[in-house]
Amino acid sequence: MISVDAHRETVTGLLGNAPVIRLPLASAAGLVLAEDVRAGVSLPPFDNSAMDGYAVRAEDIASAAEAPVTLPVTEDIPAGRVDITKLEPGTAHRIMTGAPLPPGADAVVMVEHTDGGVTDVRILRTAVPGAHIRRQGEDVVEGTVALSAGTVLGPAQLGLAAAVGLAEVPVFRPLKVLVVSTGTELVDAPEPLRHGQIYESNSIMLASAIRALGCEAEVVRSVVDDVDEFRAVIEPRLADVDLLVTSGGVSAGAYEVVKDALTGQGVEFRKVAMQPGGPQGCGRWNGVPVVTLPGNPVSVLVSFEAFLRPALLAAMGHAGVDRQRVRARLTEAMTSPAGRRQFRRGFYTHSEGEVTGIVGPRGGPGSHLLASFTQANCLIVLPEDVDSAEQGDEVDVLLL
Repeated sequence: MISVDAHRETVTGLLGNAPVIRLPLASAAGLVLAEDVRAGVSLPPFDNSAMDGYAVRAEDIASAAEAPVTLPVTEDIPAGRVDITKLEPGTAHRIMTGAPLPPGADAVVMVEHTDGGVTDVRILRTAVPGAHIRRQGEDVVEGTVALSAGTVLGPAQLGLAAAVGLAEVPVFRPLKVLVVSTGTELVDAPEPLRHGQIYESNSIMLASAIRALGCEAEVVRSVVDDVDEFRAVIEPRLADVDLLVTSGGVSAGAYEVVKDALTGQGVEFRKVAMQPGGPQGCGRWNGVPVVTLPGNPVSVLVSFEAFLRPALLAAMGHAGVDRQRVRARLTEAMTSPAGRRQFRRGFYTHSEGEVTGIVGPRGGPGSHLLASFTQANCLIVLPEDVDSAEQGDEVDVLLL
């Protein structure tokens, strides 16, 4: 057997880095910036008013500390006006939020501190130079790096990109993943089940988990346990994908279609020191990266968390690829097979005021017990050198 960490490293290295493409901002949400991008304009691009009010010279209203000052209003400046005239001494320009500050003005008096006059304005308070003025470039300076490579493009980042004049950005392209579920016993709902058959669910789980990362997923469901048919169905699709992920057909028994079809084709099958999910495989088939997972549904999801999720995120440029790890006290005792890292479904509760939370297993260790996964919000991790943990012991928990 090889370690969980060694297999994860192999899978991550198999994928490498996704290609870099340029996308319109509206199509880049959730993706990772592949290169630094620089501001095409400063933010703000010009000195402007932070308030609805009046642009003035501060010295012209200094006496408002003793008595109101009345000034003629010689201009009206709404946001978007581009023909701005100079403010002459002893006058005021009515100005709206975001409108350019006229030359000659050094302060803005908010409208609440005036009588709101249109031809003449009565100003009730003084203002210091710079009051209520947004200075050119105080947020971003033209030509400087606005967003650094490695930035995940969320709403604020895309908003900034648009504000500095970008229409598109260089990002790591979402990976295209072909998801294949194998097993003659599998039936697609709502076809009636015959004795010995089960409904196929792995492809639904895997595809949804993969799409949640921002990848594209194409699904081939319920491929029967026949090597020639497996190759005939899957091989023509490889040219259009970045990764093939299979579930089922990788154990040591008979009718292991994935193992039989890909052994000697560039894919290595191995046992990983973990529970559940021991039978694994990875490599390249016709030059396309391949990751093969076991067939039991809990093994599929645990394997996705341990290997595929971090590898896919890393390939698309994400720096943080690991789930948040916390320590928690067990609410009941657990056992684990010696020499294997166990991942148990659990429910974690943060204890207010406590350094650690509490966690209890949900369901047994069986890799077929999918319902208990729906009641879990974490994975309890017992390392390879631990074969038991008592109630109250602290354990590692991966928050889902």
